Amino acid sequence: MSKKRPIFKKIKYYLLYRLVKALLFFCSITPRRLMLSNCGFLGKMAYYLVGDARKKTLRHLQLVYGGSISEKEIEKMAKRVFVMIGKNAADIFRSVNMFEIKDFKKVVQISGQEHLEEALRAQQGVIVLTAHVGAFELVGTYLALMDYKPQIIGTQQKDPRLNQLMMENRRRRGAEAIERGKDTLKVVRNLKSGGVVAMLIDQDTKVKSVFVDFMGIPASTPIGAALFALRTGAKVVPVGIHLDENHVQQLRVYPEVSILDTGNEQEDILVNTQTLSKATERLIEADPTQWVWMHERWKTQPA
Repeated sequence: MSKKRPIFKKIKYYLLYRLVKALLFFCSITPRRLMLSNCGFLGKMAYYLVGDARKKTLRHLQLVYGGSISEKEIEKMAKRVFVMIGKNAADIFRSVNMFEIKDFKKVVQISGQEHLEEALRAQQGVIVLTAHVGAFELVGTYLALMDYKPQIIGTQQKDPRLNQLMMENRRRRGAEAIERGKDTLKVVRNLKSGGVVAMLIDQDTKVKSVFVDFMGIPASTPIGAALFALRTGAKVVPVGIHLDENHVQQLRVYPEVSILDTGNEQEDILVNTQTLSKATERLIEADPTQWVWMHERWKTQPA
């Protein structure tokens, strides 16, 4: 089995890469509404075909909502999760060919931009805090098309070809793609010079983390955003996005999150990571069915 598994993985990632390339092509030639419908259908099929992801999604929804809604409602939510991932993926693929903010605004309605502009005026650097909800990749696209020249910190994809596609898409509009846990000094210098850094902390990843409450359950949460904010004085501004019932992407910039700085860095990191984790929950609450429930968010637990 150990010899066959790498071959299986190679085949899986090759097929996934070819699927992504095909979707990129079709998204460039197909009307948006039709592409949203098609990709939503693919997402619905994935619910039935990808058993592992379906089981994780159902289990995590049960974990969070099991005490308040029925199993039938949880199953309905899970199906919608897959459909919405498909639809949001369509808009992410279509955004590859967007190079002007006016084209971006044909698909995305932006609200609360004044909060980001106010934070930028302080010239202390801005950490844009977002989450894996909706077409979250469009948050980085928005920052780049607004000419904020953001650094976008993200986890490296397991397949190098998929990772290269993601990195190229982020760089081609002036953003700088940075792998999570690397180039820390570059990020610090950028923030101290008044720059913009986009970060996500809503997943259980192999970086320095602390346990805080997330949706009512202890979750291992990266401390990067809190640490950068404490050490640079940068402002933290949450930005979320979700697809509404009229097929408009709603990108909302929220007011700055206050960062506690008592001088006790260890305690401040814990308190602020909890505060920022709650901020990401609010981004998800805009439409919980557009979050990635198949991710093992609560896999790591306190001893």
